This record gives sequence, C-alpha cells and structure tokens, in this order.
Amino acid sequence: MSHGSRGTWVLMFLVIILSMFIHNSTSKLDPYSVKKKRMSEKVRKMFYHAYNNYMMHAFPHDELKPLTKTFTDSLSELGNLKLEHLPQEYNGSSLSLIESLSSLVILGNHTEFERAVLWLSENLTFDVDARINLFECNIRVLGGLVSAHILATDSTNRLNKGTYENQLLVLAEDLGQRFLPAFDTPTGLPYAWINLKYGVIKNEITETSTSGCGSLILEMGALSRLTGDPRFENVALRALRKLWSMRSSLNLLGTTLDVETGEWIEHSSGIGAGVDSFYEYLIKGHILFGREEFWRMFQSAYLAVQKYFRYGPWYHEADMRTGKATFWQLTSLQAFWPGLQVLVGDIAAANSSHREFFHVWNKFGVLPERYLLDHQMLHPTEKYYPLRPELAESTFYLYQATKDPWYLEVGESIVDSLNFYTRVEGGYASIRDVTTMELEDHQHSFFLSETCKYLYLLFDDSFLANQNYIFTTEGHPLPVLSSWHEKLPEAYILSNFTSIKSEVQPKRSSAMSSRICPAAMLNDGHNNEPVESACHIPDTHADHRCVTDEDCGVDSTSCRRRSCSMAGYCGLWLLI
Repeated sequence: MSHGSRGTWVLMFLVIILSMFIHNSTSKLDPYSVKKKRMSEKVRKMFYHAYNNYMMHAFPHDELKPLTKTFTDSLSELGNLKLEHLPQEYNGSSLSLIESLSSLVILGNHTEFERAVLWLSENLTFDVDARINLFECNIRVLGGLVSAHILATDSTNRLNKGTYENQLLVLAEDLGQRFLPAFDTPTGLPYAWINLKYGVIKNEITETSTSGCGSLILEMGALSRLTGDPRFENVALRALRKLWSMRSSLNLLGTTLDVETGEWIEHSSGIGAGVDSFYEYLIKGHILFGREEFWRMFQSAYLAVQKYFRYGPWYHEADMRTGKATFWQLTSLQAFWPGLQVLVGDIAAANSSHREFFHVWNKFGVLPERYLLDHQMLHPTEKYYPLRPELAESTFYLYQATKDPWYLEVGESIVDSLNFYTRVEGGYASIRDVTTMELEDHQHSFFLSETCKYLYLLFDDSFLANQNYIFTTEGHPLPVLSSWHEKLPEAYILSNFTSIKSEVQPKRSSAMSSRICPAAMLNDGHNNEPVESACHIPDTHADHRCVTDEDCGVDSTSCRRRSCSMAGYCGLWLLI
C-alpha cells in the first residue's frame, strides 16, 4: 500500500472515530437527540410543503384550497358576493403569510421572513370594504403582526440593517384603530363583526361569544405597550372586566351574550368552543402583564371549572346558573386545556386529560371535532378534523414540563397521521369525515401558525433557549418582559403556595411566582422541587386537624374539595 493510500485510510479512520465520539457524547447528553433531529426535519418538510403550496397557488389571498390548488378569502365577508365577484382591487389579507411569520423565524429561515415582512410592508392595507370577525382578525392578523414586529426588532438582528423601520407595527396600529368602533356599545363589550372601512354597519348582529369579547387582552395590550397608545388595552380590559362581572354566583360564565343588553343568550358552557381562550387569556395575561387582577379572576374561574365541569379526566358542559351537567361531549378545542394546566403547574391533571385525548386520536387516526362521551360515539354531523393544533400544543407543553419521552412518541404519531391522511400534492387538506377519511378542500392558516409550529418545537426547542415567551391562542410568541409588568413581586402570597428551600432562606413560591411558561425555562436550580397546582388550597392547620369542612382546603392533584372526618382530620374522605 502506498504512503498516500495509507494516509487516506488513516484520515478516514480518524473521521469515523471522531464521528462516533461526537454521536456517543450527544447521546449521553440526550438519548433522544437522533430521534428529535429526524422528527424536527420531518416537521420542517411538512411546514414548507404547506407554505410553498400556499405561496404558489393562493398568495396573496387568505388560505389555500389544496385539492384544487386555488384560494379562499376566509377572513373577509363582503356582503353576499361570491369569490369570483369580489372587487378586483381586493386580494385578501395575505392571512396565511402573516400567520407564517413567526414560524419562519422559529425554523431559522430569516431570509424568507425578511422577504415576507418587506412584501407586507409595501402591499398590505386594511382600508378595504370588508366585514371581518373581530376575534379572528385580532388573534390571527393583529397578533401575527405584533409578534412579527417584535421578532424583527429584537437583538438577534434577523433583518438586514436599514430594511425594517417598524412597518409591521404601523400596520398593526392601523388595524387596532379600525377595531375601536366595535367597542362603542352600552356595555363596553365589542360587536363580533366590524367593517374595516366603515366601522359597525347598521343593524349589525349583537350576539357574540365569551371568547370573542374576553380574549383580546394579549394582542391589544401588547399593541398599547409598543405604541404608547393606551386605548387598545383600555377597551380590551374594560370588556374583560364587564364580562367577569356577568359571571354567576358559581363563578361560571355562559357561551354567548348580547353586547348591547349585557344579557346571556346561552347559559351552558364548558372549556371548549366559545369559551376556551377566555380562560387561556386570563392566565397568560397575568404572566405577560403581571396583573394580579387577572390571576384572581383565573384562580376563581379555574376552581369553578374543576368543581362543576370536571368528571375524572374529562370535562363536560354545565349550566352557569346551577352547575348541573348539560352536554357530555368532547370537542377538539378542549385539547388545549392540558397545555394551560402546565402553565399553572397542574401537571397530574394535565397528563390525565391529555392521555384521554390521545386515546381518542388513536381510535380514529385524528381528533374528531365532537365526540359524545355519554354514548361513546361520534357526533352525527361534526365528524370533521380541520388540522387543529390543540393536541400538539398540549403535547409540547407537557414534554417541556416533564421531559417524559412518551410525549415524543405522541408527537411522532400525530406527525405520521397528518402525513398519511391529510397530505396531498397541493398541501395539507382537512378531513370532512373521520370515519371515511374523506378530504375537504381547505388548508386553514392555523396549520402554519400553530400545528406545524408546536410539533416542531416539541422536537427542537432551540428557539426558546434563554428566552421566555407566551404564545397567544393562535401560536404567536410574545416575550415576557419586566418592562411590561405593572409590578413584578418576588413571590405571590396567595392560597396556592408551597415552600422552596434555598441556602439563604425559605421563599414562598408557586407556579406563577416561578414563572412557569413553560416549566423547562426554569433555570434557577429548583427544577426538581415540587410546585403546587393553581387549584391547591392548603388546609387551615399544618397538622390537618379540623373542626368543620371549612378548615379543609382543595387537593392539589385531584382538585377536589377535602372534608373533615369524624376523627377531626382533613382528607378526601368522600371518595373512599
């Protein structure tokens, strides 16, 4: 063998040994690193298959129709005009592009992010005769613009110097100003629909949902903090306070109401459609803005949910006036709840519900829109799956909180199902009927902003390294900044505390004072310490002695009220 050949073989041998050493070292640090890398690349390809098809066949309109490779302007409603009869100058709001902005950043594609930002800066306008849904436009468009502006101006220098001069914030402020007339009602509760050009139209419907008027504070509050204009946060806060004042004596709210009279229309509610993001924005609003008011609202509402809606791992619906069960059904939107519970440290309850949702996913291959728990059967008409993200979202949060590799398996199963059942040549299609897997010609924008994002973050959370974000209900990240907090106490002296020992002195701590969002972001050396759930109320006496039930609190795991035994000790005696 020649000296040259021998040298080549030696070099190859060293490269192989070095590669094995790096692989083994990485595996010791994270035994699932290879799997995570493989799955994150798989999700990356999913996103770009959906995104590139939107850009090719539907942009600048709102959403893609992947079967026919056409488009739909889903956010707008221009009278009763059909799509082909819309004004020529109206090209949609580029909804799916706006929804994709933060996903592009999380995937590390700063070039495409910059290209999208510049295009929107030069072409997007809201001065159009379009009747839009306030809630949907707020969480999708306003939230997308505000989040993208923050990502474009942070210290990572994602955009070339001099190319961005707050254009997205200017657009967001313009949109926010067009929202304001919707709040001009006797109650302060906003109309569900508003015309971007002309405001509230004559004889506009006065019915709205609890989510519709109680889930505006993150986006509108962030807009006020960024622009210095308090009007946006003020109107959203006024609406939220009015809504909370309408709760029943049981601390429950209904689903729909009249914004002019302030009267409830639908008294039955749960944690699903029409109410879901109301609970979400109370706790996230507290984390983002540090308002104790939001925490007090949330804790009261959360305890009421656990008392009146919860049945084992499931949550049924109940009448806000009596607390009596009305509908025993699972809805796909409820799957966000375990993720919310992670934020408040209620991990055991979150895991319990999440496993039941995943069981239903496995049963059908995807999560049906509505499943009748009392009959163990699908709802006869709502058998569809529109590529919803909620189960993936809760899976991401639970993995961040526990690092249990089982959640990686869940994520892989979700990815495989989406690729097997919904991937088509023109993107990803919704499922019309989960019993036949018949497809529907619609790729919702939240598939780009949430479904792919949470699945990617499950396997690659490098975007979150040394960062602290709250994700809006549409998956748009907003940073938790001390400058946005009205006050940032070191500890919350509430009823849901436990003690964390330190070398200096004991400190009162809870899931909220520890700022779990998500739990994996805690780097204070107390990661292995127990943190009580939001529902936990300790017994009056440390030795658990009692005279009456009033001396007993709420159990931290089951969130059930403890009672006083004949022997004079608090416990879950009623369950024995």
